[in-house]
Amino acid sequence: MIDSDQETTVREIKPKSRRIMGGGGPDDEDDKWPPWLRPLLQTSFFVQCKLHADAHKSECNMYCLDCMNGALCSLCLAYHRDHRAIQIRRSSYHDVIRVSEIQKFLDISGIQTYIINSARIVFLNERPQPRPGKGVTNTCQVCERSLLDSFSFCSIGCKIVGTSKNFISKKKMFKETDGSDGESLNGVSNGNKKSKVQSFTPSTPPPTAVNYRTAKRRKGVPHRAPMGGLIIEY
Repeated sequence: MIDSDQETTVREIKPKSRRIMGGGGPDDEDDKWPPWLRPLLQTSFFVQCKLHADAHKSECNMYCLDCMNGALCSLCLAYHRDHRAIQIRRSSYHDVIRVSEIQKFLDISGIQTYIINSARIVFLNERPQPRPGKGVTNTCQVCERSLLDSFSFCSIGCKIVGTSKNFISKKKMFKETDGSDGESLNGVSNGNKKSKVQSFTPSTPPPTAVNYRTAKRRKGVPHRAPMGGLIIEY
């Protein structure tokens, strides 16, 4: 009877957890990633542990993949001895993890890696770049951060978003609106083969009669008043 009750509970909770994870699609969309991945990306690390606040090392930079109960400090690991625990590090105020740790549990292909302190790491979440550098030929499909040509995403979070079925990248969206399908944007009519691209910047107004004469008017050569023949009598 206990096993039967547990099975019934699992059937009831599983659809609810899928809605919370925000897969936004069929069951295959949620099964694509391990259940601990999304909670990991939403966890705030490098905060003081509430259970060991008086300890010397109470900074929470660990995470248990089996319990998924938030950030842990080094003292909390005593309760997770036989569990899969990973260490989160920080680089430029962003959470990172070493490739040697995460690749045991997750496929990180397509994500750009970096070498920091002689260790190869990947970033957990996106890092939007306000202005790409000059000569950049490849960017992240989600946040458009500059990447090397052999990579598609800048972080694990961007790969989750970019590989979902409902995701449309900005580059692809621009190509679709710039093609023949974007009739409302490009002014393409069904009966005419010529297309007229609509500009979103204000156009120069046509010249009126007043400003036309003003534009045609030229400034003449300045002439000084004759001073040589001026005689002043006292």
